[in-house]
Amino acid sequence: MTGTMKTMERPAAAAPTQSTPAATAAGPLAQGDFQADLLAFTDYWQALATALEKLPPRPQREPAEQEQAQRILDGGRDSRERFLMRHAGAVYDQLTSNKTVFLRLDELVEAAARQFPRLVPPAELVARENTQRQGDKDGHEIDQGILLSHVLADPVCGTHLCHAMLLPHPRTAEYLEAFLRDGRVDLGTVLVERQGTAGMVLLKNERFLNAEDDGTVEMQEIAVDLCMLDPKIQAGVLRGAEFTSGKHKGKRAYCAGINLTHLYHGKVSYIWYLKREMGFMNKIFRGMATPDRSPDEVRGKTLEKTWISAIEGFAIGGGCQYVLVTDVNLAEKTAYLTLPAKKEGIVPGAANMRLPRFVGDRIARQAVMMERRIDCDSDVGRMICDRIVEDGKMGEAIDEVIEGMNRSGVVSAGSNRRAFRVAHEPLDLFRNYMAMYAREQAYCHFSPALIANLERFWGADKRQP
Repeated sequence: MTGTMKTMERPAAAAPTQSTPAATAAGPLAQGDFQADLLAFTDYWQALATALEKLPPRPQREPAEQEQAQRILDGGRDSRERFLMRHAGAVYDQLTSNKTVFLRLDELVEAAARQFPRLVPPAELVARENTQRQGDKDGHEIDQGILLSHVLADPVCGTHLCHAMLLPHPRTAEYLEAFLRDGRVDLGTVLVERQGTAGMVLLKNERFLNAEDDGTVEMQEIAVDLCMLDPKIQAGVLRGAEFTSGKHKGKRAYCAGINLTHLYHGKVSYIWYLKREMGFMNKIFRGMATPDRSPDEVRGKTLEKTWISAIEGFAIGGGCQYVLVTDVNLAEKTAYLTLPAKKEGIVPGAANMRLPRFVGDRIARQAVMMERRIDCDSDVGRMICDRIVEDGKMGEAIDEVIEGMNRSGVVSAGSNRRAFRVAHEPLDLFRNYMAMYAREQAYCHFSPALIANLERFWGADKRQP
């Protein structure tokens, strides 16, 4: 874009002045009275929003204008931290009618946008920003991360939110009857089918080598729900579907992690990270909850089944994270695991908490922070993978594991899973980790370093979404 075109397209900008809210004060202090503080902070947030709206969109700002915009954004984020430090519980109680209503993550932030203006961005602002490339966004969804971090940091509110995310997905009921009848449902990016006593969850985001994005996460969770709710299924299996075209036709791959092309082009929402961790993956690890029973390991109980990973080719990033929550990991002899968080510029889900349990702290740090590749058929790989199989023999290996389960029964599987979790990752530990993750991932998601990494290591600027 030429300088002339840029000048013609950009709206008139208000020059930075000492009347700009971010330039004159850090905003109000929380005094402890919820209603009085809410009024004062809402006025401040609205003043900041008005000041920001007077500036051109981010791609059209001059350096001084971008500095002014960043001061406004930082002032709002700092003030939200102060407000929620005192009032996160009151906000959550109002949104959930004193914790009598379960709201999923996306429902919670949408309700907060309606009931507490500018605490989090309104839905239309998020929708508008999500039409832009990642590097062109102001990162309004960071405010969602600040809210969710404070909610999760509260032991009571955070546990209630974890409980909400362990309930059946609202859309699961649309598919349950057909699945129970036919034993097969095609969910687009996921195919789920009953094979004997096994529930096969076959990943088939073929164009992107089974990478994850906003179009996959809910379908994956629904597929897990269907396996959990089918009484004929004793164990679930995560596996890549067979590719139907292209150079990989007839082959399978496990998962290539987050869809980096979609991420670069702004098509991965911030809330996606938490939905996959607290929904799809946590259900595999922790089981499915019911509304009337706590999902924690000591006081409550979840519907649990054994889960098997079938690693063919590779388990990259998010795929490697799957392997850390499944009970039995089968891997082809030439398969490998990686957590390329350094190259991506994000936190690799809960891998920082879980991987050290398998391979120790030093190797885990090398994998996350130094790009260490772990070959499945290696000493370290066998700390994660239970069985190494010859390439092309995964189907037979899965059948043997399922047959072994059928012979011995799975009566104690849920009890033993819960016993391991009490020792290594009880719900409260997970909740506390998610409180940290909600904030850190929000800032990583909108970091300039992420954009630079995607261009340098992935060539994302040359790829089409």
